[in-house]
Amino acid sequence: MKKILVLIILCSYIYYQVTDIKVNKVNIYSNKISNDSSIRILQISDIHNRNLNNTSLLHYIKESNIDMVVLTGDVIDATTEDFESIYSFLDSLISINPNVYFVSGNHEWRNSNKNEFIDSLRDKKLIDLNNSNEVFEKNNIKINVSGIDDPYTNHENTYSAFKNIDNKYFTILLSHSPNVIIKHKNISSDLILCGHTHGGQIRLPLIGGLIAPGQGIFPEYDKGLYNLDDNRKLYIDSGVGTSTLPIRFLNKSQISLIVVQN
Repeated sequence: MKKILVLIILCSYIYYQVTDIKVNKVNIYSNKISNDSSIRILQISDIHNRNLNNTSLLHYIKESNIDMVVLTGDVIDATTEDFESIYSFLDSLISINPNVYFVSGNHEWRNSNKNEFIDSLRDKKLIDLNNSNEVFEKNNIKINVSGIDDPYTNHENTYSAFKNIDNKYFTILLSHSPNVIIKHKNISSDLILCGHTHGGQIRLPLIGGLIAPGQGIFPEYDKGLYNLDDNRKLYIDSGVGTSTLPIRFLNKSQISLIVVQN
């Protein structure tokens, strides 16, 4: 009876970790942002075609004074054939905030209908930042928002991503995989936003994530904020969905509210 009770509790805990979405708040400070100003960025990563239409996520976005939303890859799964639920979510998302940027992940590249999906995102007016950049402006604050196509599957072009960027502005790089900092050590971005690792999906106290694709067992970069050299920072969001197995442990599904300020 005790074993059954423990199993029920464990399964309930895992279900809660997978289905309930928390908001992780991150503050980034830079003298490239004027005093008493800030940019509020909502990062959503690794949805893996999870149906988000009946969650509180859209209400949170509507009520939270977000300046932009960034999707850091794996919006769909490699095996996704029916895009209707994710299209519905994205339609609702962009109706709330038109500043929605995206880059592709490895699961987009593995999906046989990738081109159709990416074209549909562009048709919906999501901003495709694969190997490109734009300037975002709010109340006379300008920041560079750049992106690379998935580095895990070797589709990135860092030259194009940073072409003609003015480094006097705060620069954000969207990259699905944190492998970008291993492959390209001198990227001139103040903040790199990634996903891909799912935080290891299963985490252990004091150890962290057990495994991450591209890094193997006990990955160095699995979740959270990392200080790189030259005042650069890397932030890895552990994401909304799961892959392979629908399991999370000590690692709730999450989105991230990133506030860049002076």
